[in-house]
Amino acid sequence: MPRILGIDYGERRIGVAISDPLAMIAQPLPTVVRRRGKRPPFPELERIAAEREAGAIVVGLPLDEHGDESEWTAEVRAFGDKLGERAARPVHYVDERMTSARAERVIRESGLSRTKREEKERVDATAAVLILQTYLDATARADAANDS
Repeated sequence: MPRILGIDYGERRIGVAISDPLAMIAQPLPTVVRRRGKRPPFPELERIAAEREAGAIVVGLPLDEHGDESEWTAEVRAFGDKLGERAARPVHYVDERMTSARAERVIRESGLSRTKREEKERVDATAAVLILQTYLDATARADAANDS
């Protein structure tokens, strides 16, 4: 079974995660840095997808508190669609509301030193893990329901 790549797309950094080969557990990868005002780093993300043998990509979708889309949501969708096209992989979107807050809480509770907890890259990577794990869990539940 191919792995799945998870993406937390941001203005300055892109959190990245990958599933295990059974698509059950999400694990963080190094965060990809974006240069302000520049195009997203598609070649680097394509390389990661290929090297990690990702069969699909999951992108966190930033909806507002009411579940509605915004200009930023449209930008993230455009990024995800373009990445999927360039990497020749299907893209799935997952509601990422409150993911960064949950990521910060997970990091705070991890017992890391204050300096390590405040590293923005760690928050972005953890957010990508949470986005991907949400997708993996939902897919597993759907598969289990279909098997019943």
